[in-house]
Amino acid sequence: MNLSKSQTEKLVKGCINNTRTVQEALYKLFYADMLRVCCSYLPDKELAKEALNTGFLKVFKSIENFDIEKGELGGWIRKIMIFTTIDLCRKELKFSSLTLDEQDQDDFFISPSVLEKLYFEDILSHVRLLPYATQTVFGLYVLDGYTHKEIAGQLNISEGTSRWHLAEARRKLRAQFEPPAKKDQATERSDKAK
Repeated sequence: MNLSKSQTEKLVKGCINNTRTVQEALYKLFYADMLRVCCSYLPDKELAKEALNTGFLKVFKSIENFDIEKGELGGWIRKIMIFTTIDLCRKELKFSSLTLDEQDQDDFFISPSVLEKLYFEDILSHVRLLPYATQTVFGLYVLDGYTHKEIAGQLNISEGTSRWHLAEARRKLRAQFEPPAKKDQATERSDKAK
């Protein structure tokens, strides 16, 4: 959402002064976008709303730290929402320490032609079928561009566990999106290997 500099200044100053009408306006202005951010990590709508409200509380408490010269208000709020959602994920979800074999990494390719046919909402509905920990890592890495090191730091897991969750997400998503003929060939190959 692109706000003019004067609109942003008015919102920030009003929130710093605890003007309830301005706080309400900021909440309503960013509510839908930030709820989408929270829902992309938390498939449970109630948990997503909890993260959203906690995130806005953090926004209002730290709005004096926002620098209009350094960034856009929506991006700053989004970052707070992501970190708040991650904090809630840490409390609600259990991550196990898993590692990925080097040889397995090549098996996680999804054809671009398959991805081009899907809409974001379709992909997100499939991502939501993944276990919470796996979809959280997938969202941070693929949707928000975090590195495995950053994800590991945020979620208090090892980089190897982060890589495993990403590989597991790709494997499960590939299995959902792959045409039946390719699935049958992959099953044949794995049966022959045994």
